[in-house]
Parts: sequence; C-alpha cells; structure tokens
Amino acid sequence: MTRPRVVHVVVAGELGGAERMLVDLASRPALTGADHVVALMTPSEALAALFQGAGLSVHDRGRVRENPAAYLWRSLGPTDAAWLAGVLRTERATVAHLHTFASHVVGTRAARSAGVPVVRTEHSTRVYTDPSCWPFSRWSLRRTRLAVAISRHVRDVALGRAPWISRLTVIHNGVDTSRFAPRTRPPPSPDVAAGGVGDRPLRFSLVARLEPRKGVDLALEALARVPGATLDIVGDGEDRSALEAQARSLGERVRFHGQLADVRDVHAACDVVLCSSRQEGLGIAVLEGMAMGKPVVAFPVGGVPEIVDHDVTGWLASSVASADALAVSMQRADAERARHRAMGEAARARVVAEFSIEAMCRSYAEVYAEVGATE
Repeated sequence: MTRPRVVHVVVAGELGGAERMLVDLASRPALTGADHVVALMTPSEALAALFQGAGLSVHDRGRVRENPAAYLWRSLGPTDAAWLAGVLRTERATVAHLHTFASHVVGTRAARSAGVPVVRTEHSTRVYTDPSCWPFSRWSLRRTRLAVAISRHVRDVALGRAPWISRLTVIHNGVDTSRFAPRTRPPPSPDVAAGGVGDRPLRFSLVARLEPRKGVDLALEALARVPGATLDIVGDGEDRSALEAQARSLGERVRFHGQLADVRDVHAACDVVLCSSRQEGLGIAVLEGMAMGKPVVAFPVGGVPEIVDHDVTGWLASSVASADALAVSMQRADAERARHRAMGEAARARVVAEFSIEAMCRSYAEVYAEVGATE
C-alpha cells in the first residue's frame, strides 16, 4: 500500500481553531500515517506565516481578496480551481481535505478535475444553518467521500439538515498536552489556601475571534457584575473596536492582547478560562486551558458540554447567551476558589484521556487509510 498524500485546502481570512487544528494534524505525519501539504488562499499574512512557521509545505496562491464577489469568482470561475487542481496533481494527492466553507466548492471542483477523493472536516454548524452558505456547501457535501464532525453536536446538526450524508464520523479536535501543561504559580495567600476568597482579584482568560458568535460582549457585561475580577482577551476580529469601547467603563480590569502566536502565558497567569460563545462547534481554546489545569466557566452551547463537566471541571451557565447567567457562574468561580485546584486537575485529566492530539491523529490516520491509500 502506498502512503496517503493529503493536500489540505484552506481558503480563509482569519486565524482560528480550525487553522490551529490543521497545524497540529499536518505536522505529525508519523501519527497520521500520511504526508501533508497545504494549499492556501488567504488575504492574511499572519495565516500564511502560521503554516510556514510550523514547517509545513505550503502552496500559497498569494494574497487574495475576501468578499462575496471574490468568493463567487473563486468558487465558480476557472482560474482558482485550475490552480488547485494543478497542486493536487503536482503533489500526487490521494486525498483533498477541505477545512473551511470557502474551500468547499473550489476544493471539490479541483478534486473532481484531478480525480482525488474529498474529505471534509465540519468545524462548525455555520454551513448548515446559514441559508447563504448551505446551497454551496450542500453541492460539495454530496460529492464528499467522507465527512468528519468535530463534535457530536456538529454531527447532529449536520444529520438534521442532511440526513442523506452517507459517511459522517466524529473526531474531536485534540490538544498537545505536552505543550499545554500546568505551570507552577506563586503560592496563594494564606486565606485563599485555607479556602477563603482571598484579596487577590480573580483573573479570567478568554481566547477567541472578536466576532458576534464568540459573545465577548456578553463576557464584558457579565464581568461588570463580578467585583474586582479581571479579564485577559486574546484574539482579533471585526468587533475589536466596539468591544474596546464597551470595556472602557471597566478600566484596567480588561486587557486586550490581540492575536498571539502562543496563548500559554495568558492561560498560565489566569485562574479560570472563560468561554462566552453564542455558538461553538467544540472549543479548542477551552481544551487548551483545561490541559493547563484551569477550570472553565462557559455557556452550555454547541459542543462545550461534551468537554466541560458541570461542577466537576468547571461551571456551565444556566442558560445560553445570557450575561446574567454567565455572571452567576463567574461569581461562583470567585466564591469557590478552594475548589480550583481539584477542578483544574480533573479538567486536565479529561483532556489527556479523551482529547489528546495523539487520539485525534490516530483517528484521522484511519480516515486517510480508508480514503486515500492506494495499491
């Protein structure tokens, strides 16, 4: 049997969980049993630098435009599909692995032209719930050999919209538990060690794209109701200016770090990881914080309840997209500091047991062997 050769197709403008997952997957050929190449179309220098900095082999189309007209031309026009088909042929690809909505049509067209089977990873439910996305994604999905959902939630939404999907499996995104590991912090003050709330403000960290789906506005609204607590926000996006304006009333309690190549220092300095997403396929940033031994406060949305056990590894709010409910859980985290260490240890144990990068890569190895191995 010939080793599978996988070309990952990424058409995207931002750096997020899907792109970081791809780096983790493609940089471990020994675990996946396959060779990996990235075919990239992006307006973002940072996204190109992410893949190149990870040592991946990248076919870069160059900086491209990202707007509805550019999407339609890229998807339906002749040039980008022809370029991508050329990459697939040059690399002797046996699998075209599509990761983003904007890659679905152009990637599928190119794969069909080159005679290469398609694997799609469904990183969110957007293509199934957004009527402007679904017609394009449905065309690709009908021509996909095997689809992977990153959570049971994403799988259930996909099957509800497209019960005719012939092959759909769940592979949770994984975390490098060696890289994301607990770090020693200064010893707590005596009253904290004894179980009191202490005099040090509770510190939350939140890693997300600054866009409406991630609900950072709700996090800021809730933070205002947790006296003295602080919030470190990592990420960038269309909502940053509005969120910074919203946060001004909280003064130095909120710090915007922008996009960081390495989020570990921020997680290490915090007490609790916060996830305020209105929609969430799984929550890779939550898994990273848990792997570092941090408890979580989050909404019970999407795939989050699959990774956060309420009152064991964190606190799930009583309702979704409610700043009031999120504030109550944040207040509990503040009041129950004596539980943080045990909850953080349980959080890391959960990630190591069920959400390791090794488990993710082994599962994709089975997919690639089934779809892309050749005689």
